[in-house]
Amino acid sequence: MKQEQFLKILDRDAAELRWHAALELVALAAEVVPIDAALGRVLAEDVPAGVDVPSFDRSNLDGFALRAEDSFGATEARPVRLRLNPESIPTGVEPKLEVGPGTATSIATGGMLPRGADAIVAVEHTDLVDSGAGVEIRRACVPGAAVAWAGTDMGRGETVLFAGALLSSRETGVLAAIGLDRVSVVRRPVVAVLSTGDEIIAPGAQMRPGLVYDSNGRILCDAVRELGAEPRFMGAFRDDERALRRALERALDEADLVLFSGGTSKGEGDLCYRVVESLDPGILVHGVALKPGKPICLAAHAGLPVAILPGFPTSAIFTFHELVAPVLRALGGRSGARAETRAVRLAVRVASERGRLEYLLVGLIPGSDGELSAYPMGKGSGSVTSFSRADGFIRIERNREIVEAGTEVEVQLLGRGLEPADLVIVGSHCTGLDLVAAALAQQGFRVKLLAVGSQAGLAAASRGECDVAPIHLLDPATGAYNAPFLEPGLELCRGYLRMQALVTDPRETRGTEALLADPTLRMVNRNRGSGTRILIDELLAGRRPEGYLSEPRSHHAVVAAVAQGRADWGVAIESVAAPAGLYSRPLREESYDFVIPAQRRDRPAVRALCSLLESDGPVREALRQSGFGDPN
Repeated sequence: MKQEQFLKILDRDAAELRWHAALELVALAAEVVPIDAALGRVLAEDVPAGVDVPSFDRSNLDGFALRAEDSFGATEARPVRLRLNPESIPTGVEPKLEVGPGTATSIATGGMLPRGADAIVAVEHTDLVDSGAGVEIRRACVPGAAVAWAGTDMGRGETVLFAGALLSSRETGVLAAIGLDRVSVVRRPVVAVLSTGDEIIAPGAQMRPGLVYDSNGRILCDAVRELGAEPRFMGAFRDDERALRRALERALDEADLVLFSGGTSKGEGDLCYRVVESLDPGILVHGVALKPGKPICLAAHAGLPVAILPGFPTSAIFTFHELVAPVLRALGGRSGARAETRAVRLAVRVASERGRLEYLLVGLIPGSDGELSAYPMGKGSGSVTSFSRADGFIRIERNREIVEAGTEVEVQLLGRGLEPADLVIVGSHCTGLDLVAAALAQQGFRVKLLAVGSQAGLAAASRGECDVAPIHLLDPATGAYNAPFLEPGLELCRGYLRMQALVTDPRETRGTEALLADPTLRMVNRNRGSGTRILIDELLAGRRPEGYLSEPRSHHAVVAAVAQGRADWGVAIESVAAPAGLYSRPLREESYDFVIPAQRRDRPAVRALCSLLESDGPVREALRQSGFGDPN
């Protein structure tokens, strides 16, 4: 039945139920693959052992095979003497002689236990006597000592792996141990991925204003691959309905699931939904109460799933994980698999929009007590870097407007496992910090950086939620940077000096006062809580020029706004403005320093950071070359 309403917003669960009802959500047919191609595949059927493992009674060490009762009473002071049988048993050789009462046979680790023997005594507890014709046993052993009995690991006919098992190196080792060289696995789902939009260009192509590189194609293909499926990138298509229809026909013939990215909204140029509405049954859902991801379109054709994901990268990947991934897991025989989650507390208060399930990217930071805190990484649906640097995301239910700091939340991890960082940096970001972090990475330290501004970084350090908080805060009362803001338990590692400047297009050469007095000029601001924002507010002295409410979170974003003509002036550090060719008017040289919780001062990565900053070595020279001065 065709959908009658366009963009009738559904609840997430209702949308999923409607879509699933039109799909054939069963594992795909089995195929037999060589064992060397089985890693990461899903077993299609139970695997019984065709042999005993081990297949013979095996010695676990170098020593002598004997009847345990013949060793009873043996001690260092009163050893028991046994006669040696005239054979030695290496690995891979079947014994010929039986071990009778009062005798023993030399045997190597992995050797087959001879008939009559029921224990092994280690060679270090024995001595050869009678010119090698006998052996003295200096330690008694019990029946079964150092012996692996045939079939004790796996018995012939025993089911060793069950259908649905995901084959890791452990499972492929079991398959090899029972002698299998081929195995029946679920066929990998084939997923056709199509990027759409007139603004899309392939990575490596020449960039020009108004275009964006196609990151969705790469993100979705690799997300598909992470779930054990086989992506087939069909290409990036302009908004050409005929070309899209041909591509869809090909995708339906070749794939088990079709993914479009972009072209799902209501705009005149958005064509994907028009292309899929002619399928059977066609569009089932167009619009889900998600943020980001509201315009997602879910369709089907003869039981085959088709999804049109939003064009913004973060929206696309969220909707992929939330709605497409479960379908892909079912087709690939992984229905029991679940994303890894962690229960943590939210570090800061978060506001949400009532009426839509919201996804919020977070970074996870361990506090001094070892408990994890979740820091928001930004909400922009077009942010690729926020997604790449986040550890996971939380869901904020549709009827919740505020999530208070300290609330326990469940974080769905992006990827498997959570590898803790050696150095957690929370605070103001700077290009000089990148140089320091790169040097630490070369020393083998894993560095996690959350750019939240000087004041938020200082608060995180006070709570013990980071190792280092870079700040550049001026105390108006003393005229000093950073040190006046230290609370008990916090220490300061001196960093470097940097120049904050008012930047404009090079054709604008008026002075600072003239620029600030010109009401026709548009500014670009910085985010609240940053040291640069404090400087800007001081500079404006209560004025609110056009653009004041525009609050990007980095010096690079300010420079880009001015360089592209979207703003006439902004405040940024000279080391970022100079490469962009902007004209700079120095405002204030500030100290960019590092606040360290005292209890974290002796961590190896913290000591390494301080050593880099305190020594006149390659890092200090690199900072000078980039325009950063030595601390006073």
